[in-house]
Amino acid sequence: MPASASRRSRDNVLNRPEFLSLNQPVGAPGPGESRPRSRPRTSSPKQPTSQENGAFRGARQDAPDAGAGGSEGGANESSSRIPEQDCMQLNPSLGGIALNSLLAIDICMSKRLGVCAGPQAPLFSLHSLVGLLAFSGHAVPWVVGTIISLARSNTLAGQEVLVNLLLALVLDILTVGGLQKLVKRRGPRGFPPGFFDYIAMDTYSFPAAHASRTVMVAGFLLNHLVLAVPLRILLYLWAFLAGVSRVLLGRHHLSDVGCGFILGVLHFHLVESVWLDSDTCQIIISISTFNWAPLM
Repeated sequence: MPASASRRSRDNVLNRPEFLSLNQPVGAPGPGESRPRSRPRTSSPKQPTSQENGAFRGARQDAPDAGAGGSEGGANESSSRIPEQDCMQLNPSLGGIALNSLLAIDICMSKRLGVCAGPQAPLFSLHSLVGLLAFSGHAVPWVVGTIISLARSNTLAGQEVLVNLLLALVLDILTVGGLQKLVKRRGPRGFPPGFFDYIAMDTYSFPAAHASRTVMVAGFLLNHLVLAVPLRILLYLWAFLAGVSRVLLGRHHLSDVGCGFILGVLHFHLVESVWLDSDTCQIIISISTFNWAPLM
């Protein structure tokens, strides 16, 4: 019996050197650690089954802790879940696909055309010139210039044109500012608005106030001033370049400028349809200057 037992122990596969780690208890140091390894115990072929059962029982005992950790992980995952509006819809409509595609093209092209936007832009050397062109379409110089011209005008016809122009500028500022507050679209580069932008209520991107104002003013001047053909062409060119300059500076998207052009045309036709005559303009001037004599 001792001879047969030693032969079975010698023929056991688990007694080979490469399987000695299977006979060690859990947490025992490995061969490369400093603590001395205990002498391997000779076990019967059924020992791995008992160890596997013990490991399975240990796993079952640790299951509640793992479940608790899993619930905590689920809570963390739910807290860091992406907002619903930022998720992609699995079944979008055809109109939604077309709109999102157009918006993506608009954003991409607007960023590419911002060649004067920052110091790293390829045409940043023209930033001052393009900025001056964009400032020519700002509301502040046009409103101030119209008020000064109105104060120095001595003719009834000139005062009539200037009063209607001033009312058109106020209408443009209020309409564009209201739409920008409603839409709240940021520019392609995310630049903060400047001091004069806050004065003119031009704090957002859509629609482009400069494009709307230049088109309206150009139509107004072309309709009420006698200009030569070269000057008329230059006026059209100025209105177009002043609106596009905002894209070159990274302030507006292409769609913002396009909608601004359309809005400027609508403002021009609206002012022409409600044109104030000379008597009404004189009453407005008298009220604004506190000169009550013409009203008596």
